Amino acid sequence: MEAEAHYNSGEDYLVEFLGYSFSFNAEDFEQRVTAAAVKLGLIPGNELDGDETADLVELVELGSIEEPRSALGRYLVRRWDEVSLVGGESLLDWLKRLVFRGAWLDHHVKEGKLEVGWDDDTSEFSYRDPHGGRALLELLPTPSWHELQYRP
Repeated sequence: MEAEAHYNSGEDYLVEFLGYSFSFNAEDFEQRVTAAAVKLGLIPGNELDGDETADLVELVELGSIEEPRSALGRYLVRRWDEVSLVGGESLLDWLKRLVFRGAWLDHHVKEGKLEVGWDDDTSEFSYRDPHGGRALLELLPTPSWHELQYRP
């Protein structure tokens, strides 16, 4: 893997996914994990307290929550059999995928390999080749955990 393909915002978390090695500072990683959980519908919004954030970060970093610190963590541990897999899609895989997707996109925007735009119709960012070529990627739709959403 080329060194330029790896994302680095700090040394607090080092995570490998799909052959990429990404390192994050704590704030960056926490924000990306929380945003991924919101995008999937696992949580209703990004206003989490420190313990809720710590439980989500532990889940993504280690693949499980050893000792839940919050009601969110207890919810995830208690209902893991139900929440971990929806429609054949793994919650843990999708949380990691979205964290890495965001970091990969940010890295490529920073390197000038993608331009970012805003789509008013979908209220989502869009990405395109800055040299006028076809889009470098199409963002796949994400599965939904809304029916199992944690509600404090």
